Amino acid sequence: MSVRIYGNRLLHTLPGQETRPTLARVREALFNIWQGTIEGCRWLDLCAGSGSMGAEALCRGAAIAVGIEQSSRACAIVEQNWRQIAKPDQAFQVLRGDVVKRLVSLSGQTFDRIYFDPPYASKLYEPVLSAIAQFGLLAPDGELAIEQGSSHSEFEVGGLEMIRQKQYGKTTLRFYRQHKV
Repeated sequence: MSVRIYGNRLLHTLPGQETRPTLARVREALFNIWQGTIEGCRWLDLCAGSGSMGAEALCRGAAIAVGIEQSSRACAIVEQNWRQIAKPDQAFQVLRGDVVKRLVSLSGQTFDRIYFDPPYASKLYEPVLSAIAQFGLLAPDGELAIEQGSSHSEFEVGGLEMIRQKQYGKTTLRFYRQHKV
């Protein structure tokens, strides 16, 4: 199976249901919302799957893309996809492992845009949002977008505030930023 992204570029995905690439209309909507903020940004892709969101960010000029993915097979696909997309002046890194544990290793770094798309039925939402807030991974003017099934509710996490929500069929995007005091 494959996915097409910005510029009609073809990405590889794992066969079957091991990963669930973000729908094209959701991906397009997200990048329309974040239009003008991707060029030169530091991008963090959590539960990266095929890496389509990070690849799209690299295509649109992100300076750095970091992805975290549990599956070693998926990490190999992300690495392959990002390698074919990245320009010489762009950096990328793919980290394999449990997303909450891997976030600890990023402590001290900040990201302008964070995209988080775990399996919808997982119990990762609150621990990951808490870790992002605890380790200060979101840049002061940065935004975090989480993808959820439409039946999920929003999360209250100290240090982060929800600033908008968009519905696309059975998919919801919720956007967070650092709580301004």
